[in-house]
Amino acid sequence: MRIPLPTVSRRELLQNAAGGFASIALSAMLAEDGRAQEPVSRPGDPLAARAPHHPAKAKNVIFLYMTGGVSHVDTFDFKPRLIADGGRSITVDNWQGRRGQFRRFLKAPGWTFRRGGQSGTEVSDLFPFVRGVVDDLCVIRSMESNHTNHYEGTLGIHTGSWTFARPSIGAWVSYGLGTENRNLPSFMVIAPFAPYAGAQTWGSDFLPGCHQGTHVVPGPTPIPNMRPRVASMELQRLELDLLAQANRQHQTTRPGDAALEARIRSFETAFGMQQAAPEAFDLSSETESTLRLYGMERNRTSGFGWQCLIARRLAERGVRFIEVIDTGSSNNWDSHGNMSDHVRLARNVDQPIAGLIRDLKQRGMLEDTLVVWTTEFGRTPYHEQASHPGREHHHQVFSSFLAGGGVKPGIVHGASDEHGIAVGEDRVHVHDFHATILHLMGLDHERLTFRHNGRDYRLTDVEGNVVREILA
Repeated sequence: MRIPLPTVSRRELLQNAAGGFASIALSAMLAEDGRAQEPVSRPGDPLAARAPHHPAKAKNVIFLYMTGGVSHVDTFDFKPRLIADGGRSITVDNWQGRRGQFRRFLKAPGWTFRRGGQSGTEVSDLFPFVRGVVDDLCVIRSMESNHTNHYEGTLGIHTGSWTFARPSIGAWVSYGLGTENRNLPSFMVIAPFAPYAGAQTWGSDFLPGCHQGTHVVPGPTPIPNMRPRVASMELQRLELDLLAQANRQHQTTRPGDAALEARIRSFETAFGMQQAAPEAFDLSSETESTLRLYGMERNRTSGFGWQCLIARRLAERGVRFIEVIDTGSSNNWDSHGNMSDHVRLARNVDQPIAGLIRDLKQRGMLEDTLVVWTTEFGRTPYHEQASHPGREHHHQVFSSFLAGGGVKPGIVHGASDEHGIAVGEDRVHVHDFHATILHLMGLDHERLTFRHNGRDYRLTDVEGNVVREILA
């Protein structure tokens, strides 16, 4: 069950949730129209809740990102021919982004695939817990990206751009829909370390700065400086009133300064977070059975289980887009040297992912929460040496999955070819993936635009189609 948002008037929200800043804004609005009635949102308020383009299936997104390139042929893309032909030589026309003719050796998967659930979708022994919830998943086996390097691949799966920094998908969702809870950011990222491409992964770029992701680092103080430094709330409000007056006076001399406006709004949000964030991150009310779902111990403040449970709590409290990143730009799924690295990494995330899906489902939240699992690309089904224990980068085809939020459960969409080298049918490019996520949130990817430097930009650039075959 979702946590109900406070039933307060707009006036109370402005006066109390954002302290002195909002009081000044409220006074200005009342003075402007001369009426002592409930005002509407300030014109141009970038965080005001907005109606979607069409009825939405999902209210929130929980975006689970695995850093480094998970091998599709060892996890979610069952390839019997690759097993049978392991060690056989083939000629491929692409090797790590280079075109040509390359003699390589097919490499069989290192783990057994088994059918799961009533749907019978095959999942490898790397993910036994996820196999247990496969009837809730839509597994896409025909994903395609544009680049074989980590930096560009990470940028692409997050922003739809492989060359230049652009707004993250979370920032686009925040921009398109605004926020349901002014005391928490509309876009939050829970990550122990930054992935490849760093903070650009959750950046807002040319969108208003208030839409960029707020980085939460697992640990005893996931968001630093949340405790007020003054003795009382009233004293803090007085200080913020004075600061607000100075900031707004400063802003009048710099009209149109988006960075300055974003900085002022960040103070407003921070004030509200002092009240809302500690409660959202307090797991003391969670039952032992819930903690077991995520593979957690009581009083833990880190680990992927903690990250997933916090994601659920943030979704309950109206955060639009929550990204959960398993690890950073080192010690990740980039198993060049030895695929056995995948064992440790899968064990870290398998139970928490399944636990999150079960938890959302039993609370009635999976219907309108879209869970997305992805990585930046897959790994090669072949190698230069027949006996090499690792796999290289592979952007031509890889696997992702979706659950809840208006997606058909218990299905597989698309396929790679018989060896998992290229898309075999029903290609889903990253732009199509993004268009579909936006569609489920009620946003038309072709209409969700922002004018910058004389051009209307969008997440999907000039491409992308909604994958309607997977919609419930």
